[in-house]
Amino acid sequence: MNELYQPIETLAGVGEKRAAKYHKMGIDTPFDLLYHFPRTYIDFSNPLHIADAEIGEPCAVKCSIVRKMPTAYVNSKLAIFNMIANDGETDFTITLYNNPYTFRAIQTGEEYYVYGKVQGGFTRREMRSPQMQKCENALLLQPVYPQTVGLTSAMMRTNIQKALTYINDAVMETLPDDLRVKHDLVTLGAALRGIHRPKDPVELAAARHRLAFEELLCFQLGTMMLRHRSRAQSAYAMSPQTSLDAFYNGLPFTLTNAQQHAIEVITKDLCQTAPMNRLLQGDVGSGKTAVAAAAAALAAQNGLQTVLMAPTEILAQQHLQTMTDFLAPIGIVPVLLTGSTKAKEKRAIKSKIADGSAQVVVGTHAVIQNDISFQKLGLVITDEQHRFGVAQRAALAEKGGHPHKLVMSATPIPRTLALIIYGDLDITLLDELPKGRLPIQTFAVTGGYRERAYGFIREHLDAGEQAYLVCSMIEDSDQMENLQAAESYAEKLKTGAFSNYRVGLLHGKMKPQEKEQVMAQMKSHEIDLLVCTTVVEVGVDVPNATIVLIEDADRFGLAQLHQLRGRVGRGSVQSFCILVTESKNEEARERLKIMSRTTNGFAIAEEDLRLRGPGDFFGSAQHGMPPLMQAAFSSNMPLVSETQEAAKEILEKDADLRTPSYASLRLAVLSLFRKNGENGLN
Repeated sequence: MNELYQPIETLAGVGEKRAAKYHKMGIDTPFDLLYHFPRTYIDFSNPLHIADAEIGEPCAVKCSIVRKMPTAYVNSKLAIFNMIANDGETDFTITLYNNPYTFRAIQTGEEYYVYGKVQGGFTRREMRSPQMQKCENALLLQPVYPQTVGLTSAMMRTNIQKALTYINDAVMETLPDDLRVKHDLVTLGAALRGIHRPKDPVELAAARHRLAFEELLCFQLGTMMLRHRSRAQSAYAMSPQTSLDAFYNGLPFTLTNAQQHAIEVITKDLCQTAPMNRLLQGDVGSGKTAVAAAAAALAAQNGLQTVLMAPTEILAQQHLQTMTDFLAPIGIVPVLLTGSTKAKEKRAIKSKIADGSAQVVVGTHAVIQNDISFQKLGLVITDEQHRFGVAQRAALAEKGGHPHKLVMSATPIPRTLALIIYGDLDITLLDELPKGRLPIQTFAVTGGYRERAYGFIREHLDAGEQAYLVCSMIEDSDQMENLQAAESYAEKLKTGAFSNYRVGLLHGKMKPQEKEQVMAQMKSHEIDLLVCTTVVEVGVDVPNATIVLIEDADRFGLAQLHQLRGRVGRGSVQSFCILVTESKNEEARERLKIMSRTTNGFAIAEEDLRLRGPGDFFGSAQHGMPPLMQAAFSSNMPLVSETQEAAKEILEKDADLRTPSYASLRLAVLSLFRKNGENGLN
């Protein structure tokens, strides 16, 4: 059993070079390797006759090797190895390229399973570079692993087979026997063997179910324990007698019913002795910042400071302007602190923060630096929390000694997924747009309609409006030749279709000052058309912008497309979103049709989750969620409910999992949350 926790180098067959590749993947021990689960399986269990196989489609064939042909050398870099195989009815050719090792290992007269695409025609069939394994002791469901350069699935299968021999079922088990029996779960050892070397689909399903159950159970236990812990900590309770009338009277608009309800709920939280932990989730343009400003006004009137942390300088600048508009009428002047704030100004702001005269601080990660000291920080607001590293959020929360926390997100997340990701937070939903906003009209078109789209944009620019053109790259790329690179695209538009207009450029590699300058020019209408990458997804609020054209729209997730679309429709004029794609992929086209049919962000999010799964939902953004490898929420909601109930029952018996029967389960929970900063358990 101890061998599982030794360095990966100690595993038979893993040398220094292979170990370095495993370390690069975060696999440091044989135990880590056992939790490197297959991403899919090659199914050899239902082989076809080669004559029945569909040309161009992958399939499995059971055959014997009739003879091996002489090696053909095309040149010094290409050797071709051919074999004649027979499936009991038909001869066909198996071709390998530059693979002498496999060719030598294959024995004439032996039976093999082969898996690959069938090539050829009616009279002659061929398989090129198929997966091959001897029928004797074959894995009919052969695992395929996420891998890196120099580490193949075959290598991993060999190493994992050795690691599986180290398993001691009794010692490794994390769940009490009564819990396993009640929920019909196989042992952990059986699950690990079943996920890596399943004998059949039934064994694989049982393994996946057990591993998914344990992951979700540990996640539910961890979030429930965090919730209980946060409720037990003291905070700055505000007075329920505090009036927000002056704040309401200073607003240039009437709040929606959803905003009023959210403020009531948050105000009630802020007046409790237990710290608020609330997610304010609202679609693009639903008015989350006005709600946050009301909370900041309440805190200021109770002698407490508020900090609002945004993930980018552009967004921080935007929030400063909006918060100032809302709070200045009642005498509260927010200050801005970012990485580009000049040294002299920064010293003055830090002094105001320390003596409490800065009642509301807006900033980026600069507000969590060690030399920033708040006098009495009572409320922490983070915007688009999943864009922050968890350590950054933890550092901010520690500034105030358990302040109230409000998390804002315009990223539409299905409620089921939100309950899992933000399990330790209460959720308030802003599901109503301000009056006077017209739904954005969305059209999905092929590249053949691009010139017509340009003409449509020019008509609106001539009417005094502005537009965005979004690209997915910032530099030309040989690997992705068909993508419109923002820099070359902007230059092409300046000298071509939009030569009579002021064209600007905004991308992520620009310096903060350059981005702010472009933003200021867009807001003051010194730019008619802004060519940009997804940096425009958050922070740009230009009510005069009425059209956004998104190139290669099929390359974005639905949730991100919805965010990009939300850059227009900020005023009272009808706005438009044009999605351009060259893709002929049916799934890609279906996603764009969904975008055209609805502007409801949460309906879109549900579809995104269904189509792409939870693993891709946030793209590559770090959102602080423990990595759940087996739990596919979109198809596993009954399991989510089952594990929630199980977690509640367990914590009713043992709130801290301290009894011996839960010792292993407690370790599993701690392991899942060990890298989660403010969400960590110890």
